[in-house]
Amino acid sequence: MFWVPLLLLAWAVAGAACLRLCLAAVRGAAAAPGSDTGGGRDLTLYEAAFLSGGPGRVADVALVAMARRRRLLLAHTGWATVVDPHGRDEMERSVIGAIGPDGQSPLAPVRAAAATADPVRGIAERLAAAGLAVPDGAGTTVADAVRQVRLAAAAVAGLGAAALLMPVPLDLPRHLLALWFALPLTLAVGCLAIARFEVHPYARWASPAGQRLLDTLPSGTGDTGDDRAYLTRVAVRGIRAVDEPELRAAFAHRTPPGRH
Repeated sequence: MFWVPLLLLAWAVAGAACLRLCLAAVRGAAAAPGSDTGGGRDLTLYEAAFLSGGPGRVADVALVAMARRRRLLLAHTGWATVVDPHGRDEMERSVIGAIGPDGQSPLAPVRAAAATADPVRGIAERLAAAGLAVPDGAGTTVADAVRQVRLAAAAVAGLGAAALLMPVPLDLPRHLLALWFALPLTLAVGCLAIARFEVHPYARWASPAGQRLLDTLPSGTGDTGDDRAYLTRVAVRGIRAVDEPELRAAFAHRTPPGRH
């Protein structure tokens, strides 16, 4: 009867993960009380970046914008150098401040500091107040919950396989044992299927209303000479939308430990 504790554990894992997914979906729906939330509102580049990729994406958009406008030099070695010390907005001033008085710094700590600066927190608060972003501290998001259910499904399958490898009573056919474990696995897979149909895409930062606004923004390729369209693509898709090899190399570079 060693398979019984494994079956109970499988049910507990699947049930807890599915419950978290249901609660996350309810919280996500509650974040946008009406279908008109955010209606008629245009997203700024930084707001689109936050809803698409969170605080780090906001910092990336600011860095790319400053580099394209020759106010910041991003070398392929992963260093940032200030060219114009006068930021055009709070976010740019945060980037310049993160680089420091020497005017030069490795890019990685600059990105980290800019992502946690006051302007980014202000963006998050405004979007959450407008019902466009998932409030900070709201608990597990749908994206997190879906990952947990996927892990739970894999765990249930593993527990079922372990049970089948154990000695079982002669009066218990192995196909019946497999059926018992198929039940919690079906629960997990069913929840994933419903989530795929009802709440996909699984936004980490945007509420349903915020996701609807994001869906109206361009995210494909196009004329990189159009600065606004180009930066919008970076905001929506991230660094993979950057076309310049030098810039891509700068963001891909990792400063060796101990180097400053």
